[in-house]
Amino acid sequence: MRPFDLQYDPQSSGPQYLEDLATGYWFSRALFTAVEAGIFDLLSDGGKTAAELADRLTWNAQAAERLLEAQVAMGLLTRDGDRFYHTRLSSDCLVQGKAHYQGDSILWRRDLMSSWGCLPQCLQAGGRVSYPRDDDPEGMADRIRRYIRAMDNVARSKIEQILPLFGDCDDLFNGASIIDIGAGSGAMAAGFLERFPHSRATLVDLPQVLEVAGEILQERGLGQRMSFCKANILERWPLPERGYDLVILSNIIHAYSQPEIGRVLEQAAACLNPGGYLLIHDFFPEHQAAKAALLDLNMLANTYNGMVFPAAWVERQLAGRQLVTTGLISLPSDTAVLVAAREPAALAALSLDAGTRLISRVRALGFAGVYPMAPSEVRVVDWAGLRCQFGCSHYGQRHCPPHSPTPEKTRKVLREFKSALLLKGEPPAGDFQKMVLQAEQLAFKDGYYKAFALWAGPCALCPDCAQDSGGQCRHPERGRPSMEGAGIDVFATVRELGL
Repeated sequence: MRPFDLQYDPQSSGPQYLEDLATGYWFSRALFTAVEAGIFDLLSDGGKTAAELADRLTWNAQAAERLLEAQVAMGLLTRDGDRFYHTRLSSDCLVQGKAHYQGDSILWRRDLMSSWGCLPQCLQAGGRVSYPRDDDPEGMADRIRRYIRAMDNVARSKIEQILPLFGDCDDLFNGASIIDIGAGSGAMAAGFLERFPHSRATLVDLPQVLEVAGEILQERGLGQRMSFCKANILERWPLPERGYDLVILSNIIHAYSQPEIGRVLEQAAACLNPGGYLLIHDFFPEHQAAKAALLDLNMLANTYNGMVFPAAWVERQLAGRQLVTTGLISLPSDTAVLVAAREPAALAALSLDAGTRLISRVRALGFAGVYPMAPSEVRVVDWAGLRCQFGCSHYGQRHCPPHSPTPEKTRKVLREFKSALLLKGEPPAGDFQKMVLQAEQLAFKDGYYKAFALWAGPCALCPDCAQDSGGQCRHPERGRPSMEGAGIDVFATVRELGL
């Protein structure tokens, strides 16, 4: 099941996509059960039979084998004869003590299922209806501990994706002062401390959170380079202005309301020194729309007023505080980052090539997918124009064959380019084509002066085409040839990328 993969088109799958969504809990419940039973830990010293595992867990052996087969089907175990073994994924991420262990996070997701059961009531009430007991301090302390451990699992993998952006910043971070706002376990700051051994960090969070963070950081051997500031981040922070080289806001933006986040960003900007960076790591609809939308529902059901904000809104807030940004930088996972600074020169020092920055900015326009490819991967054929000449009522118009580039011309032009982007979108065609023109303009302004777009289908920029009634094109400067009209086999090109 791949409902959230940007390469997956639910509209082409019909009822099967809906079936996959409706049975998604099959996958999660099978995973939850295996993790809570400790199956992956039991296999850490070698393969075992279903009967051996069932004996350890006091399960029925035949039933245990059926659950184990499900883990095999999901890619979490492998089988050789009657013995079950780890796969690389489960060995790395589902065995306690491993650096990339995700078990705490998985079990935390399990515990959120009950509040999702109240979603209809949340929709009626306009917010959360299920709250933890406030007369059970021990239960609350345990809940906080489990939550911080769960988020630590996730953050350790995220920081590995973020650190390469700062690969050339050794001079700046030599002795740097870092502050992590709403730090949780401190995993984000810890990643920077391990990467830049002469830096120090301050974690800002509630006292009960920092207690757990301190334990985790001592386990990592970083306790001596960390200091703690006990504070509610929604109130005034007792911190010096312009005192930090790096200010971190990781998964904070979606946790609060618009006015609250505005105040958080105001204080974060005030903490930033002239040459420093503000790092915002979060879920954004411009990166993975489905995951961001579902997280927004999770905030509705599980927080007081949290919600997911578009990156464009966050960028406007930062601009209003005299900060410049990189634009949204997509990570390989379900989150993305914005890096802000007081001066553009600071952003230029990041290890972020112009192509990567352009892809992030183009994706933020609203495309369902932006895929880099080599021009040589574009499949140009001589037969494509026949579909235009015989079967399309637009044949002969200004931007269509025979006025489009011929296949031979397209082949020659492609040889003059070093890179290409395949843009994925949906109807209406006119809206998509306008976005394509915006992407071309972004590339031109970023220094790719040869940027030129080919889009899908006949021109649809105007609600009614003047040429249909014998007139002249109203916007000849905005017209572009279609891919197929220029001889491109669109199906073969798309499949070349595995889409």
